[in-house]
Amino acid sequence: MSVRPEESRCPFSGDEPVVPAQYVTSPGVDPHAAAARLRERGPVHPIDFPAGSADHAYVVVDHASVMRGFGDPDISKTLEAAPAWFREQTVRSSSVLASNMLLADPPEHTRLRKLVSRAFLPRRMELLRPRVQEITDDLIDAFPETGEFDLLEAFALPLPMMVICAFLGVPYADRDRFIDWGRVLSQDPGQEGEAALERKRVNDQVEEYFTDVLAQRRARPREDLLGDLVRAADEDDMFTDEELVSTAIFLVIAGHKTTANLVGNGVWSLLRHPEQLELLRANPELTDSAIEEFLRYEGSVDRGTLRTTARDLTLGGQAVPEGSFVHLSVSAANRDPAVFDDPDRFDITRSPNRHMTFGHGPHFCAGAPLARLEGRIAFETLLRRVPDLACTVPPETLPWVADSSISRGLERLPVRIVGKRPRAGTA
Repeated sequence: MSVRPEESRCPFSGDEPVVPAQYVTSPGVDPHAAAARLRERGPVHPIDFPAGSADHAYVVVDHASVMRGFGDPDISKTLEAAPAWFREQTVRSSSVLASNMLLADPPEHTRLRKLVSRAFLPRRMELLRPRVQEITDDLIDAFPETGEFDLLEAFALPLPMMVICAFLGVPYADRDRFIDWGRVLSQDPGQEGEAALERKRVNDQVEEYFTDVLAQRRARPREDLLGDLVRAADEDDMFTDEELVSTAIFLVIAGHKTTANLVGNGVWSLLRHPEQLELLRANPELTDSAIEEFLRYEGSVDRGTLRTTARDLTLGGQAVPEGSFVHLSVSAANRDPAVFDDPDRFDITRSPNRHMTFGHGPHFCAGAPLARLEGRIAFETLLRRVPDLACTVPPETLPWVADSSISRGLERLPVRIVGKRPRAGTA
């Protein structure tokens, strides 16, 4: 997305300018300038993504149209509304993910969401808080006293994985396979060749693993989230085991990668803006506001997940035929000057902050309370206990991961520290 999208001829009509697939497949260092150029021409544009496909596809780059896209019932989340080839490839390579609530419209989505909505109630989040604090402190205790290391590997990646393992009730010893599974299953669906074969391999491993875990919970009930999901499914008799497995792996992927990117991207943004870093250090009560700005300015989600039109419609003044892919550019909506004053300015005191990183409407992220809790504890503790955090290279030169057009995160974040302050309440 760092490359300037040059106009070409639209492959499906022959007379409309089309944005090349690179816009959503090459994250680059700065996708925001390209989005701004597109937004100046209009809010919705034909795009060649999936690349080379004869199917209609459009990218949406303004806040109002992205918000409408999230909530419009005529823009479907189901595989049934997608082109047949995409549907068949997705189901063939990952039947597990094909059963989760991200690929459903109401009322089916409403039914599936009940499986996870009870997990993120405020009471449960408060019960989890001490464990999140303990994990955060343990990770910081393990930082080298003097030296350089990758903050992603040492902190941003293990923190949410340890939390989600504790939350679900699965062994942290299995974290490496969860990370591998999440890496593969979070890549763009509808792929062919080796990518499709790898997704199928991982799909089978995930299904076998969580089928065994669910059987264990039925045989020996436990007080954890997976135990709660099994009890809810069995008592209500309205969820299949395939849906339980799909929900479990969805929680692992959504609960890990996006929160890891929130922490990594947030630290990166602070290191790029030292005056904001010092402001937050001096005013830790701004942490909640800062997290919302991290989510807006360089959010962990670049683009919304699968959406296709269920009928012909007009979006942002653009005619969009039935069966078209609709790519909602969350990162572009979060920099729309019609909504955000000076949108390219990083300001941890920004208010209001109507960012779209957690979505909008029926598909608003169910895990947002947990992500915010982890972010709050992570940043409060990190900035209190590590007062001299610094990047060892210019932050703007760091590369971004390019394995998915949906999420946005750094490949690495090399930092240097000297010493750590003790935990709160310790000598």
